Amino acid sequence: MIQNVIIAGVGGQGSLLASRIIGTVFTLQGYEVKVNEVHGMSQRGGSVVTTVRAGREVYSPLIPDGEVELLIALEHLEGLRWLHTLAPNALAFVNTQEILPMPVLTGAAAYPNDIASRFKSVRSLFLDAVSLAIEAGNPKATNVVLLGAASRCMEAPLALWTKALEQHVKPQFLSVNQKAFTLGRDAANAIV
Repeated sequence: MIQNVIIAGVGGQGSLLASRIIGTVFTLQGYEVKVNEVHGMSQRGGSVVTTVRAGREVYSPLIPDGEVELLIALEHLEGLRWLHTLAPNALAFVNTQEILPMPVLTGAAAYPNDIASRFKSVRSLFLDAVSLAIEAGNPKATNVVLLGAASRCMEAPLALWTKALEQHVKPQFLSVNQKAFTLGRDAANAIV
């Protein structure tokens, strides 16, 4: 069986780091892993999406629509953009942060105000990951807060998450990220 994960956000939110940490957790479990990173206009606040696929044999990093089992949305609207890819039994962890895209900033479009209601058919947890990251000591640790939340639903021992964090987070930021991970994990009690 292949496990399919999408991490969606905007440039600068750390979706690439999050995908590498998840990929490492799967690798440490003995799975073959394929990661696909689509940067888009990442330096200008544009959409960034990464896919992580893990299984005994994985031939492609691309995930067909309707087969994503886990969505980690670092930004509210970016979660909505990828809703169509979710499998019927999928889980979604969505940060409530709103980063206005250029069409909204210029007045050409409106930011949707009904995003949470569109997730009714999916088991999902909306959380203010930015506040939890600030509580951990750095608002940039929002991605790791959401990883902590998602870790509750992934079949991987906590020790593997710790090891993956240590491999990918610079030592000077490790304690903040470990705290962010724990806060996110605790926040996910509601969905487990």
